[in-house]
Amino acid sequence: MAPGDLPAVSRIAAAVHPGYPEEDAVLAERLALFPAGCWMLEGAGGLLGYAISHPWHRARPPALNTRLGALPENPGTHYVHDVALLPEARGQGAAGRLMPLLLEAARGLPELSLVAVGGSVPFWRRQGFQLVDDPALAAKLRSYDAEARFMARPAGPPGAAA
Repeated sequence: MAPGDLPAVSRIAAAVHPGYPEEDAVLAERLALFPAGCWMLEGAGGLLGYAISHPWHRARPPALNTRLGALPENPGTHYVHDVALLPEARGQGAAGRLMPLLLEAARGLPELSLVAVGGSVPFWRRQGFQLVDDPALAAKLRSYDAEARFMARPAGPPGAAA
């Protein structure tokens, strides 16, 4: 992903996640802070999706539509901020091919984590993520929606022990 891709990221985000709006400045900040964790999916029809991720504090996902300010000096997780695929990109294994990129970006950290929304828990389970039940996260998860779930997985290959 490059800064010139941000208008497409905003369009894709609005189409895929209309219930989870984020300001363009939030997306631009994530790219500026950690470009090595941001990718675009391109297909015959143009840009079809994106992924944004970055190092972050363990078990402290950022609230929706919130700027980070800076990345932590001692991160405990690689946080998957967003994966968005237009309908024409789904069912072709694109999101599954993303995992090696996320694992590479997480190198040196013990885990990857995310907030699963929009019924995505089954997909993330197939990628090795497990639900994390932490009552301290309840209020933050509600900033997404009532169904949002915090998930994590070891930063090794599928099936790796924590």
